[in-house]
Amino acid sequence: MTQNTPRESNFPQTQPPTLPKLTSSATGGKLPDLPRGTNATRQSETQKSAADTTSDRATAAFIRRTLCGHNVLLGNGEKGRNTPRPIDELLPPLTSSNDVDLHLYAIIAVIIKEFVYTWYSKITPDHVFVNEVIQVIAHCTRALEQRLRKVDLEALLLDEIPELFEAHLNAYRISQHRLNRNPLVSDPRCIYHTLHPHPALSPVPVESDPASILEQKQNEAAWRQLLVQGVLAVLLPTEDLENGCLRVLVAEIFAEMILGNGISDKACEGWLLWDGITSIAEVLQAGSEKDKSSSNEKGAEQPMNRLERYGLLSSSVETAEPVEPSSPSWTKSHEGQSRQSRQSRQSRQSMPASATSLFWLTVQYAFLACNAMRAVIIALATSSSLPPRSVTGVSVPSPVDPQRQSLPQTVDSAVSSSHPASKRPIVSMNLWSCTSRLLELDVRMPWLSGFVSLLHWGAVAGPGRVGDTDGVLDKLISHTIRTRILNPSNLPPLLRTLRATLFPNNMLAPPRTPPTPLEAQAIKRRCAATLLECVPEGVAARFFATRDRAEMRVLMESILDCLGDAYLNKHLMFAILELVVVRLVPEVAEKGVVELMEERLG
Repeated sequence: MTQNTPRESNFPQTQPPTLPKLTSSATGGKLPDLPRGTNATRQSETQKSAADTTSDRATAAFIRRTLCGHNVLLGNGEKGRNTPRPIDELLPPLTSSNDVDLHLYAIIAVIIKEFVYTWYSKITPDHVFVNEVIQVIAHCTRALEQRLRKVDLEALLLDEIPELFEAHLNAYRISQHRLNRNPLVSDPRCIYHTLHPHPALSPVPVESDPASILEQKQNEAAWRQLLVQGVLAVLLPTEDLENGCLRVLVAEIFAEMILGNGISDKACEGWLLWDGITSIAEVLQAGSEKDKSSSNEKGAEQPMNRLERYGLLSSSVETAEPVEPSSPSWTKSHEGQSRQSRQSRQSRQSMPASATSLFWLTVQYAFLACNAMRAVIIALATSSSLPPRSVTGVSVPSPVDPQRQSLPQTVDSAVSSSHPASKRPIVSMNLWSCTSRLLELDVRMPWLSGFVSLLHWGAVAGPGRVGDTDGVLDKLISHTIRTRILNPSNLPPLLRTLRATLFPNNMLAPPRTPPTPLEAQAIKRRCAATLLECVPEGVAARFFATRDRAEMRVLMESILDCLGDAYLNKHLMFAILELVVVRLVPEVAEKGVVELMEERLG
């Protein structure tokens, strides 16, 4: 290896303290009673241990044990240190951020521990091969980061990927639509594959023909190998590219373990996608319920409104002093007089109370209008200082640490020249049309679809062209997306959550048993019910044109049916994967794997 060889270190080996054995003589003839933990205690301890494994300190310790354990045996000046050396001094940098590197190395450590050490430790105790693999991964990630800075992520996430999903929706609905009752070709998979053919998914697997299933799997495996080999032929340095054994092993890890087992076999399953959508909807629903509960608690702590607390609104309920009656007739007359006087007092008090509340309500709306105008003015003032989208080549700035300033900043010219100078307006991107097609807005609510189209035309071609490229609205939306969604500070928590979900306690999660068709229908039904709970009841009733929750759930399930077939989902997943690879490594789209290898190796 020629770049960034990891510094070796030595950690003092400490033996765990030995506990004294309890004998009958030391304890008076019987052992002491140890407290037994209850179920709540055990559950809290489990949650605490799960939280400890995802903390930065525990993550760094796990990386040292897995990827830097050999340095402890070599002895490189670590003895006598009170604190261990940081990870960025022991391993080569993966990106320009130490926080991102920490969680990326944790994922790499789990993969190497589960898939490499299981067989490599039986061959030899050295760690030379592991060091080589880490160096190769580090070189590829640094090259990908430099290329990622030149990719228009807004167009990729909001325009190109939604365009693929919209094409998937159109092909799926066409394949499910029957022009006549008894068609000659009734297999939706054949119709879909005819509309969107893919070499890795040919021929269409048929259960009655095992040879077609085997041939399709072989074509898919060959496609994965070609894709990974093409990327490695561009990103790997020449010395590593000449090492055929290392190249084949790294390609096998990415092609089979990540693409094959992760994306093709699991991520394309409909029930898994429905389950993931349900989890996201439950998280969003829990956050909204938490906000409502906090507001209710504040309201319970302060039962009086603001006007009553400050004495601006008198209470309409007054307690009368008890009067002892002298006779029944006097009692009746006194009750009648007191009732009349109470009603007159309430009528006199209700007039100023309603006028006062109306006055303060007007003041509140005036404050809201002023705040809205202030926000609009600030947005208009700041939009002029925002950079235009048509000339910005970098979509997401990467956080650069002071220790990482020495990373190479050169990028291949093909990447920088692959983006046009002008960009499409955000309000005209395919995200909005894809959402409308998914919800069938043109069929369910055509008046709303037409109104939105009119607003879009007014924003893009109307007075001021506020929605056109580099318009006021366009730059504001772009700035909001960059600062809120594409903010690099969101990447470390996302990687931490991904690692905790895929590898609980830094181990492979037990394989999930594929559900039966009835169980898959139950998962889809639960997903539809969860999504309906996130939508206000009035909006759902207006959209589905019914107030029956069961009918709403059935209609929501019909929308989710587009993700039900794993074979059709593979067309969408593979198309998205190819799009991302072409945007990051455009050389793969211009030349084949053999041409790239000949160009690099001669």
